[in-house]
Amino acid sequence: MLSEDQITQFDRDGFLIIENVLDPEAVIAPLKADYAALLDRLYAHWFENGAVIIPPYGLSFEDKLMIAYSAGCDWFQPMDISLPGDSISHDTPMHFSQAVMDLVTNEAVLDCVESLLGGELTSNPIQHVRIKPPKATLKADETRAHVGGTAWHQDRAVAHAEADATDMVTVWCAITDATVKNGCLQAIPRHPGDAMRPHCPQVQTSIAPGYLDEREAVTLPVKAGGIVLLHPLTPHASLDNTSDSIRWSFDLRYNVTGQPTGRAHFPSFIARSRSNPSRELRDVETWRRQWEDARAQLAERPHINIHRWSADAPACA
Repeated sequence: MLSEDQITQFDRDGFLIIENVLDPEAVIAPLKADYAALLDRLYAHWFENGAVIIPPYGLSFEDKLMIAYSAGCDWFQPMDISLPGDSISHDTPMHFSQAVMDLVTNEAVLDCVESLLGGELTSNPIQHVRIKPPKATLKADETRAHVGGTAWHQDRAVAHAEADATDMVTVWCAITDATVKNGCLQAIPRHPGDAMRPHCPQVQTSIAPGYLDEREAVTLPVKAGGIVLLHPLTPHASLDNTSDSIRWSFDLRYNVTGQPTGRAHFPSFIARSRSNPSRELRDVETWRRQWEDARAQLAERPHINIHRWSADAPACA
C-alpha cells in the first residue's frame, strides 16, 4: 500500500514513481520468456515464408525484433494485449498469456491502485505493451505511439466521454530501465482546477497546439520493476529513444468497478474485490476468450472510433 506521503504527492502532482514493485524473478523474467517464445514463433513463420532472410539461429530477442521491423513484419499487434483502434477482423492478432495475466493482477500493483481508488477494482481494457526500438532505426513514416514516441495527451481524453467521471489510474510498468536516453515518460505537474484539454487528431491523438507549456515537463525515469502512477488528467508523453537498445513497458489502467471504462466495446474484468473476492478473475483462458469473443463481434460491426476528437474542432483549426 502507498504511504500517506505518497498519496499526498500523487494528489498534488498527478504522478508518482514507485521503484521495486514487480519482482524480477516472479514477474519480469516470465514476461520476457513469454514474449521471447512468441517472437520465436513469429520469426520462424516469417523466415519460412521469406519475409525475413536472416536465419533465427543465434539471434537475440532484440535482434529478431529489429530485423523483423526492418523487413516490414508487424510484431506489435501480435504482441499487444488489446485489439487495435482501427479495423478489426476475425483474425486480428493479440496476445494473452499467464505471464501477462500475472502482471495485470499483480498484488503489489493492485495494492498501489487500491490506495488511490479503494478495494473494488476493474482491469480497464485500455492497455498496451510498448516495445520501443531506438529512434534511429525507425522508419520515417512510423507514427504508432506503441512503437515510436508518444505525443502529449491525457488518458481521460483518449477514452470515450462516458468515462469522463470515472475514477481511474494508469499504471506504467517498466520491464527494462526507462531512462531519459531511452525514452522514459515525461509529465506536466497538476494545476489547481485541471480539466481535460482539447485534443486533436494529429500525428497521434494529442493535446491541441497552444494548450500545453512543455517547459513545465518533469522527466520520470524508473528502473526495471518500477511503476509510474498517473492521474487520468495528467498530461504526459514519452521522450524519444535515443539509445541503441529497446525500451520496454506495459501500460495498464484500473477503474472503480461499476463505473464506465471508456471503451465499452472491449472487455474488462474485476481484478480485486475486497467485498466479494470470488468475483475476481484469475483464469487466463477466460480472459483470452473474452477478447476473442469481442473480436468476433466487432469484426461483424461498423468500426467504433476509440477517440472522440474531430480535426475540424475550433482548437484544431
